[in-house]
Amino acid sequence: MFKRHRRLRANSTIRDMVRETVLNPNDFIYPIFVVEGHNIKSEISSLKGNYHYSIDMLDDIIEKVKQLGVKGVILFGIPDHKDEVATPAFEENGIVQRAVKKIKALAPELYVITDVCMCEYTSHGHCGIIHGHEVDNDDTLEYIAKIALSHAKSGADMVAPSDMMDGRVLLIRNILDENGFKNVPIMSYSAKYCSAFYGPFREAANSAPKFGNRKSYQMDPANVREAMLEIEDDINEGADIIMVKPAMSYLDVVRLARDRYDLPIAAYNVSGEYAMVKAAAEMGYIDEKAVAMEMLTSIKRAGANMIITYFALDACKWLREE
Repeated sequence: MFKRHRRLRANSTIRDMVRETVLNPNDFIYPIFVVEGHNIKSEISSLKGNYHYSIDMLDDIIEKVKQLGVKGVILFGIPDHKDEVATPAFEENGIVQRAVKKIKALAPELYVITDVCMCEYTSHGHCGIIHGHEVDNDDTLEYIAKIALSHAKSGADMVAPSDMMDGRVLLIRNILDENGFKNVPIMSYSAKYCSAFYGPFREAANSAPKFGNRKSYQMDPANVREAMLEIEDDINEGADIIMVKPAMSYLDVVRLARDRYDLPIAAYNVSGEYAMVKAAAEMGYIDEKAVAMEMLTSIKRAGANMIITYFALDACKWLREE
């Protein structure tokens, strides 16, 4: 006697009843890019459907986020000037700091996460302090901690260090605690790979390195055991949420982390993954909605509790249509 598995696939009703992985708006975090200036809402050419917003133009997108049921956003800032030590990243009146205040005024209940890194703010485009042509890990830590603290002072609900410097989670935790921000969580980009999928983001954030690459601090795509070491260290240093980035090509890393660790896991469905779907859909090669929802389902099925994705708003619309 063979098992008739198809009995539970016979129609949409039974398929819905036995479905193991279900997406909902609570799963998604929407990235927002803020720029200096006024009256700016400019589509990002490499990320169709996503925009650069000046702070005075955030009202509509925040209202849309709220209406669609997305609970959280992650902010990336593009300053109007840069220097060697990323000064605009930790200025009291910096672009992200002002954006946080604006969003919290518009929607106090919306959960605002800030990306903590230096690459958008340094003249050289690297994620830390440069000595010669090398990024100095220990000298960078002081600046990363200052950026995180400035975001917390501005009202950020969570900080998310993405620089991949060793020891930064511990330093951020200490400086937040010492300054009265014990309840501000850290979502660490724990396993951030040196990926070719970041291209569209680097255009959107104007953050491409001016020389060399980031292979000395972001992870080698060939390694998974090393990712577990990175994640474990971040947990021990005080991370509240761990992240794997990118998502799609690293679902094995998400799954292994889910099996090993009890912390919430975020996965970043990055710009290149998004842009490929958009481009193929524009050419008529694929069904954008079907492919995007399958991708997002696979990320959650692998074990992610939270998905940072440029599809967040569209996915919420599509879920309402079902």
